[in-house]
Amino acid sequence: MTTTADPQAQPAAKRDRTHYLYIAVIGAVLLGIAVGFIWPDFATDLKPLGTGFVNLIKMMISPIIFCTIVLGVGSVRQAAKVGKVGGLALGYFVAMSVVALAIGLLVGNILHPGSGMDISESEKGAGHDAADEADKGLVDFALGIIPKTIVSAFTQGEVLQTLLVALLVGFALQAMGRSGEPVLRGIGHIQKLVFRVLGMIMWAAPVGAFGAMAAVIGETGVDALKALATIMIGFYVTCALFILIVLGTLLRLVTGVNLFKLLKYLGREFLLIVSTSSSESALPRLIAKMEHLGVSRPVVGITVPTGYSFNLDGTMIYLTMSSLFIAEAMDQPLGVGEQISLLLFMMIASKGAAGVSGSGIAVLASGLQSHKPALVDGVGLIIGVDRFMSEARALTNFAGNAVATLLIGTWTKEVDKERVSAVLDGQLPFDERTLVDDGHESPAVEDGRGADAVPGARDDGKEPVKV
Repeated sequence: MTTTADPQAQPAAKRDRTHYLYIAVIGAVLLGIAVGFIWPDFATDLKPLGTGFVNLIKMMISPIIFCTIVLGVGSVRQAAKVGKVGGLALGYFVAMSVVALAIGLLVGNILHPGSGMDISESEKGAGHDAADEADKGLVDFALGIIPKTIVSAFTQGEVLQTLLVALLVGFALQAMGRSGEPVLRGIGHIQKLVFRVLGMIMWAAPVGAFGAMAAVIGETGVDALKALATIMIGFYVTCALFILIVLGTLLRLVTGVNLFKLLKYLGREFLLIVSTSSSESALPRLIAKMEHLGVSRPVVGITVPTGYSFNLDGTMIYLTMSSLFIAEAMDQPLGVGEQISLLLFMMIASKGAAGVSGSGIAVLASGLQSHKPALVDGVGLIIGVDRFMSEARALTNFAGNAVATLLIGTWTKEVDKERVSAVLDGQLPFDERTLVDDGHESPAVEDGRGADAVPGARDDGKEPVKV
C-alpha cells in the first residue's frame, strides 16, 4: 500500500493560493477588532456581513451531509456496520458529555466565579426572555427530526432531518445492489460540484470575518469584558485543559495520533470558527478533511453530523461554569446534589436545542427555571460576554468532533492508519481547490464491487487501501 504522494505528481502541483486567503482572514479579524474599538456604532452595523457569510456556509451543509452519508452508507454491503458506527458514536458522546460536566463542576467550585457581582433589573428580564425561548421538549425534538417532506429537510436546513433522509436513501441504494450504482455515481458527481461551490464561497471569508468581529467588539465593549474577565478566562482555560489533557490523552492512547498534529491539520477550520463565532461554518470542511485523513466515508458521514448535535463538550463546560457563576453572583450557592441534578438535566436539554442560534443561553435559562427559578434573573449577567464564550464553545465542540471521528474510526477498524500518518506529516496535502479527495479509497472497493461503484475509488491500477 502506498501512503505517500506520487513523487512524479509533486513537481507539477500548483501553489496553494488559499494560503493568501487565510492570511487575509487574519488581517480582516485584526481590522474588525480595531474598527470595533474605534467606531463601535459603525462596527455594529457591519453585523450583516458576518451573518451573510455564515448563512452562505449553512446553505451548503445539507447537500454536503446528504451526499457524504448516501455515498458512505450506500456503498457498504452490511447494514450492521452502519448501526455499529452509530451506536458507538452515541455511547461515546454521552460519556464525554459527562466528563465535560465533571471538569466544569470541578473548576467552577475551585474558582467560585461570580462573587461580588451586581445585577440590574434589565439583566433580570433578559434571563426570563431567554428561558421563554427554550420551551422545546424532548418529544418535540424527536418529532422535529422527521421532515414534512423528503425535500423540506434541505430547504429548512435542519441537520438531523437531512441525516435521517440521507440514511434512508443510503440504505435503499444499499438494498438495490448493482442497480443502485449509477445513482451512487451521480451523487458522487453532485458531491464534487457542491464542494467546488463551497470552495468559491470561502473566498468571501475575509469579508465575513471582518463584519462578524467588528460587530461583536462594537456591541460588547471593553467595560463588559473587564467586569466578566474571571468567568471568561476560567472558561477558556478549562476548555483548553479539556482539549489538551482529556482529548489529547484519549487520542494518543487509542489511535497513537499526536493531538497537536491533528490541531495543526485543522488550523484553517479553527481560524474560520474564531472569525465567525460559528462552528457550523467549519462543518463541511471537517467532513472533507476527515475523509482525506483516512477515515472511511460511513464513519465520517455518521459521526460528524451527529456529533454536531450530540457531542457538545464545550457547551457542557459552559453550562456548568455559567450555572455556578450565576449562583455565586446572586449569593445562592448550589449544593453538590443540586449541581449534579441541574447539569444532568441540561445535558439532556442541550441535545434538543442543538443547532439553534443562542442555544447555550436558552438551555442555561430553561435549566435554571426548572430547578431553581430564582437564578434565572442572573442569566443576564452572562449575555454580555456570551458571544466571546461561544467562540470557546465552538472551538471545543469542533475539536471534540474531530477527535471522536478518529476514535470511532479506530474502534470500528475503518481508518487507514498509515494514511493518517502521511497526511499529518504533510506528505499528502489536502486539495483546497476541490475539497474532494478523488484518490481516497471508497468502501465499495473493500466490498469487492469494483472501482467504478462509487466516485472516489482508486482507478490508477494501484492496490486499494484496506480499512
